[in-house]
Amino acid sequence: MTLNAHDSYRQGFPFTTALAALVVLMLLASQARSELLIRITEGADSAIPISVVPFAESGAMPAGDKVSSIVQADLTMSGEFRPLEPSRMLSLPSQRSEVYFRDWRLLGQRYVLVGQLTRSGDRIEARYELFDVNREERILGETAGAPASNVRTLAHHISDRVYEAITGDPGVFSTKLAYVTVTGDGDNARYRLHVSDVDGKRSRTRLESREPILSPAWSPDGKQLAYVSFETGKPVVFVHELASGNRRKVADFPGLNSAPAWSPDGKSMLLTLSKDGNAEIYRLDIASGNLTRMTNHWAIDTEGAWDHTGRGIYFTSDRSGGPQIYHMERAGAEPRRITFGSRYNARPRPDAKGEYVYYVHQRERAFHIARTNLKNGEESVITRTESDESPSVSPNGRLLIYATQQNGTSVLTVVSANGGAAYSLPASDGDVREPAWGPIVR
Repeated sequence: MTLNAHDSYRQGFPFTTALAALVVLMLLASQARSELLIRITEGADSAIPISVVPFAESGAMPAGDKVSSIVQADLTMSGEFRPLEPSRMLSLPSQRSEVYFRDWRLLGQRYVLVGQLTRSGDRIEARYELFDVNREERILGETAGAPASNVRTLAHHISDRVYEAITGDPGVFSTKLAYVTVTGDGDNARYRLHVSDVDGKRSRTRLESREPILSPAWSPDGKQLAYVSFETGKPVVFVHELASGNRRKVADFPGLNSAPAWSPDGKSMLLTLSKDGNAEIYRLDIASGNLTRMTNHWAIDTEGAWDHTGRGIYFTSDRSGGPQIYHMERAGAEPRRITFGSRYNARPRPDAKGEYVYYVHQRERAFHIARTNLKNGEESVITRTESDESPSVSPNGRLLIYATQQNGTSVLTVVSANGGAAYSLPASDGDVREPAWGPIVR
């Protein structure tokens, strides 16, 4: 649930009334814990067969998941690969001289990844190679290392490199997720902002409050989170430095302060403010604090998001009689309506390539995530669940995370951008919501 205009549109009552109602609904949220689970719910028919051979080990390795097991899980999670179980492998090579391509072809494999792990003191080094089985050639060969206490980071790095070598797009397994959970209810409610790996592991609580926390948004360098907090008794936008824990108010104007969205260069931020009486979109210069009004209309304009050029914005407006997505090519330009497929389309999230914009789409009584092809205007619904909200696009544009309901509980679900594969990330108990996918940090 978000404290933005699309919720008031859903309920069908005025924005100010919806604002108060949403606070009440947030306070009635059910119990949640911070850790996330992962459940693969659907795979793609076109998934690529790949074998991640258990890496050979030299020296004492840390307890817990093996590097190769994490890589296998990452590739499975993407929906684009179908790893072979090690128990079905005919051999367990660790270097090129031990790879017999005929055996892997018999197993129907297109790629095979082999490697060796060596521990020296408190550091682990991985030497790994990726082979194209049909061509019988190596397409990737590297060495990477990490502290022994950080093998998950090493494994995610290897997954990213394998993914990019095969698909041509960067992997996102080393990126982070931000999300909100709620513990307790009523006066005992506790809201927590978390940051975790994309598979839900290594979750850390970054903020805890008795009041709602909404709309987390990552800075382009992955070092800061902006979000809306009600801790002062009204919606205020904060920026939180993750390394130090320092946080500061950046928008505390009269009325509504919501929907932060960083610019691609990290120098400014879109905000929805009602300080002048109506909900409008503003651009905040972070260094100076200066505001530039981006929209000026009697309708509700909210949920701004920068397009791939960093000059234009997408936003939600009810200027046509109901919430729809609009695009403004630059400040002062005439907005152009993007969505037409239903009476309700809200919370736009464009991809980084300028190919698609994703949003919450109502069809009959159900709310799905849909996307519009920006070249031909074609709209397609990509989710099969029916109470979907808060979409966030992965930085490589190939996955989408959103919040939905499963058996009466709020969970996070990840789908491939074309809807062909999916997995869910429920909390171990209770609700989880407001996902935000972090950037690729080199």
